[in-house]
Amino acid sequence: MKTCAIVGINWGDEGKGRMVDLIANDYDIVVRYQGGGNAGHTVSNDMGEFALHLLPSGIFRKEVVNILGNGVALDPDNLWTEIEDVRSKGVKITPDNLKISDRASLLMPWHRDLDALEEQRLADRKYGSTKQGIAPFYSDKYQKKTVMAGELFHPEKLREHLKGLLEWKNLILTGVYGAPACSEEQIEEWIKTSCENIKPFICDTGAILKKAQDEGKRILFEAQLGSLRDLDYGIYPYTTSSNTTAAFAPIGSGLPSLKLEGVIGVVKAYSTCVGEGPFVSEMFGDEASRLREEGAEYGARTGRPRRVGALDLVATKYGVEVQAATALAVTKMDILSYMDRIPVCTHYRLNGEIIDRFPFPMDLDDAEPVIEYVDGWKCDISGVRRWEDLPLAARSYIELIEKAAECPVRYVSVGAERDSIIIR
Repeated sequence: MKTCAIVGINWGDEGKGRMVDLIANDYDIVVRYQGGGNAGHTVSNDMGEFALHLLPSGIFRKEVVNILGNGVALDPDNLWTEIEDVRSKGVKITPDNLKISDRASLLMPWHRDLDALEEQRLADRKYGSTKQGIAPFYSDKYQKKTVMAGELFHPEKLREHLKGLLEWKNLILTGVYGAPACSEEQIEEWIKTSCENIKPFICDTGAILKKAQDEGKRILFEAQLGSLRDLDYGIYPYTTSSNTTAAFAPIGSGLPSLKLEGVIGVVKAYSTCVGEGPFVSEMFGDEASRLREEGAEYGARTGRPRRVGALDLVATKYGVEVQAATALAVTKMDILSYMDRIPVCTHYRLNGEIIDRFPFPMDLDDAEPVIEYVDGWKCDISGVRRWEDLPLAARSYIELIEKAAECPVRYVSVGAERDSIIIR
């Protein structure tokens, strides 16, 4: 496939970074097309273990050009910290292999402040934000009150633009939340330091992608989070503030005319969820604690314990539909090896009716999981590299997912390392 997107099928944290790192060597360009530094893509390879938040997961492949598209919430502070951290571990990052769209909007310092202030105001009604400023950023973007990265090359016009934005934003900070105002001096210093660091990477990435398309180069698109966190199709309002679907990839990357040839949807072998919101198949007590510890289920950005649950086939089928997935990658199969019987949520019970169609978000609080148990394989599968060498019970588990999702499973991950994979 010359154009392919790797996306999350469920709530996020499925292992997308792991899959991008695996197949990026088959592509010329890897593009992050939405989201910001509010989630992490964990990658383990021969250079070490990395938790990426903004950098595309193709950054470890020497011949690959990595792009942060116009749909990304571009946080100069976090991006520069991440670049320096990854560089310190021997990874080369230069303007030759990392390019930032001049049309990407900058996440301003006040966006993080507003995020924290609003979560504090909401108290027990909070959305579970990571407080990285994502919701205020996208809100401002749709109000046409952000600064595009390319404006950094027009300092006089930028200064006038910021003056107007600062006046408006301080009305909100001081008047709505009673917080301190942000000064022109603070913003000027931020531009001279954080923004100056990333300027060498900023360019017209739309032109780069158009040239790559004309030359028949292979382009891989990397999404953040998953279907159920999509602003339009997720568990609203407990979503992110951008579109996590593959359909948004051409728009958020900088080449809206581009068409995807394939979509690899990533599904974890069990369900996990960071943050607030309905989670029908959630486990509790000792059963949940054991699964969380076996899978090391803690947020890459926040360190928060992830909520865990049985594999949710209702949510997975819906996620495949929303993403128009053409193939699936099932990750963390090895984690379930300790279980005698593995729970699977096959249907929901809603208002006395058994359903397999993912319901309207407001109905999810009343939905109950219909749990069935399948046989476990009770052996270490982390060294398996061929489909036929997997235990029968493990193969049956994968086939169960395929049948319910109506989508073929092409990849089965049995470990975090790059080569801990079965390709069918």
